Parts: sequence; structure tokens; C-alpha cells
Amino acid sequence: MNRILNKLGFESINFLSLPQWFRPIYVISGSWQTFGFNSIIFVAAIMGISPELYEAMKIDGANKRQIITKLVLPSIKPTVILILIMTLGRIMNVGFEKVYLLYNPATYETADVIQTYVYRQGILSNNYSYSAAVGLFNSIVNFTIVYFANRLSRKLTDTAVW
Repeated sequence: MNRILNKLGFESINFLSLPQWFRPIYVISGSWQTFGFNSIIFVAAIMGISPELYEAMKIDGANKRQIITKLVLPSIKPTVILILIMTLGRIMNVGFEKVYLLYNPATYETADVIQTYVYRQGILSNNYSYSAAVGLFNSIVNFTIVYFANRLSRKLTDTAVW
């Protein structure tokens, strides 16, 4: 990125040491990280649609937009809902590994998340019981979010994880 900035006539930026760049780097890398896996799941869901349904819609005169809105999206709706519920279950788990790798003293105020806090309290400060309680609370909050998202999904769409 700095090479591109230099070629455009701008100065280099030390992205990993500036707190204001931590969140954009984290969000962009997280989106890039999950894009491939989620695309495989959605392509598999689309491949599960019967080819006869596509042929029937084409015979009936449907265009590409109508095929997408009337066949593909309703067919993959359960997959979208399941991915959403599973993603909501990780909403409090920001991801220790990626944060820890991007972590440095200059970005502590911005980059500190529950998992790094638990790590510092448990491993570095030898406060195991407190860090276990914080980790348990985090897991309970995640489970509660998944539970209510699942109930809401079952009530609205008849699709749920359990």
C-alpha cells in the first residue's frame, strides 16, 4: 500500500502503529477472510437448486433478474439465515489471533478486545479465576444472542438452527 502511495506522490504511512488505522485494517481483513468461505457455501446452495426449475422459468419467459429474485434468493434463504445466526454467535468473539498479531503498544487503546483482555489478565497477570469468569460471561452473551436470533428466525421464517 505504501508503494502505491509513494508512486502517487504521498508519504508512507505506518498503518500498524496508528490507532486510527486499526479498525479499518481489521474490518477489511476480516471481510476478505470470510468472503471465500461464505462464497463457497452460497455457491453450493445455488448449485443445489434443480436445473429443471431454471428451465421452467426460462420457458415461462423469466429474465435474469426474475430468476434471481423469484428462484435463487428464495431457494438460498435458509442458507442465508443459518449463516446469519452463526455469524451472530461470533459477534462478541472478535478473534484473538488476528487482534493479537496486529496488537502493539501504540494501538492498545483501540485494539483491546475481550479476548486480549482475558489473555492479559489470565496469562500475563496470573489472575486465572477472573479471566475465566470474563470468558464465561462472553460465552453466555454469545449463546444468548444465538438463542434469541434462532427463536426470532423460527418465528418469522420457519428456518432455524435447532
